[in-house]
Amino acid sequence: MISQWFVERKKCPACASAEFKTIYENAYDKGPVKEYLDDFYSAQGRVEHEYLKDAQYALCECKSCGLIFQRDIPNDHLMERLYEHWMDPKKVFELNKKEEDLGYYARYAQEVMQIISFLKKEPSSVKILDFGMGWAKWAMMVKAFGGDAYGMELSKERIEYAKANGIKVINWDEVPSHQFDLINTEQVFEHIPEPLETLKHLSKGLKSGGLIKISVPTANDIERRLKIMDWKAQKGTANSLNAVSPLEHINYYRRRTFTEMAAKTGLQEVQIPISIQRQFITDHRGLKQKIKNFVFPFYINVLKKRNYVFLRKV
Repeated sequence: MISQWFVERKKCPACASAEFKTIYENAYDKGPVKEYLDDFYSAQGRVEHEYLKDAQYALCECKSCGLIFQRDIPNDHLMERLYEHWMDPKKVFELNKKEEDLGYYARYAQEVMQIISFLKKEPSSVKILDFGMGWAKWAMMVKAFGGDAYGMELSKERIEYAKANGIKVINWDEVPSHQFDLINTEQVFEHIPEPLETLKHLSKGLKSGGLIKISVPTANDIERRLKIMDWKAQKGTANSLNAVSPLEHINYYRRRTFTEMAAKTGLQEVQIPISIQRQFITDHRGLKQKIKNFVFPFYINVLKKRNYVFLRKV
């Protein structure tokens, strides 16, 4: 019997197939998954273990599109507890500030310039929605270039912060009434209970030729990591399981998953040409960064080794 704080997904949330298999299952309130959660949330807030009693972390793999997804996911109430209480907004804000060096903003500026150039528009004529905007730093970068910046977010504190910095905040139902040139989803789709339905809805807010950017966690050797199942491996290390982090990263995407989703939503995958990517590189600090600047466009466009995808409304 499923816990009252969870919802069971009975089909693949990316392609709607009912053909999937369970590849890993363990209890939330004991053993390695419990230890992982305690360690992960210790710096951000705390875990309320009473919500996890008798709940199972069940990882499934779709036989059709290859999506790896968590079968039982937090319901709306537990989701609110997770993002507003387990993750204390004030602590998260301070942690983020420590990561926001010049390189952080240089990457945002670089991406915004690449996208505007690809769209072949003047910066002031671009209308962009940052879906799941967090603290709205990406949307503020668009605004700094003169663009018309909108945002969407569930967190009340983040919404107020965005408004205070000049970002126009809209809600879910308002999306189709707009015609955006780009909808940015940066590290969002791994958290969404119904990614296929969400993509369909967002596409209604795109003008013809408009783009949706999806950037989600990548673990190119996920099969090996899942065989090892080292829950103590730190984020960023070779065996890290952050890509399938319990409760939060409820969807893990393979590249072919995006092809399936695009086909079902009338969208088409496109690439920002390598020439445009290189033209607007903003960070040239040191030899290591320069080598990365040279290699990275091939890594994305040719090898497709990162879950960084642009889908266009046709």
